[in-house]
Amino acid sequence: MARAAAKKIETSTSLLEAAKKVLRTAGYAGLSTREVAAAAGVPLSQIHYHFGSKQNMVLQLFEYLNVQLLDRQNELFGDASLKLSEQWDRACDYLDEDIASGYVRVLQELIAVSWHDAEVAKVIRAGLMGWVDLISGLAREAEKKIGPLGPFSAEEIGAFAASLFIGGESLFLLGLEKKGSPIRASLRRVGDLIRIAESSSPGKR
Repeated sequence: MARAAAKKIETSTSLLEAAKKVLRTAGYAGLSTREVAAAAGVPLSQIHYHFGSKQNMVLQLFEYLNVQLLDRQNELFGDASLKLSEQWDRACDYLDEDIASGYVRVLQELIAVSWHDAEVAKVIRAGLMGWVDLISGLAREAEKKIGPLGPFSAEEIGAFAASLFIGGESLFLLGLEKKGSPIRASLRRVGDLIRIAESSSPGKR
């Protein structure tokens, strides 16, 4: 029984990894369950067995990826040995990695699907709010260390940072960096602003 359960999880994971690959290269419009099954090296019936439908497969793919990345961010921002500015720098490094891995393309594809699919939108909203809440919590901790965050509340910082990264990802995929817009460089400059705030905080005087 345990071996069968492990095999089911293994096949499900293989299918999700295959779906990520196909979605990255073909986009949602070109995503077919047949192609995903072929990429995973399993019969098409396995898609229906594990997920039931293309929509449910896509939703499980997002949750599968989001859990991984949210765990990574929780570990980063929970590292007390890093200053806030260093954590921001690391988050920018992660953005570079996520672009290279294809996660950014997958996320943006799913966001686009959510505009006209209420079920997908529900899952995407919940997943993204996990990121926003994480950043808002980090902002509240930063207030304790470096004082007021200018005119922003912690919740506004969460919304602002999420907009910076998700909007930056979208513009990057549109090719604006190649046209001269310094999207990722400008995100890294925010880390410089945080360093200025850290150096002038009461604890540094």
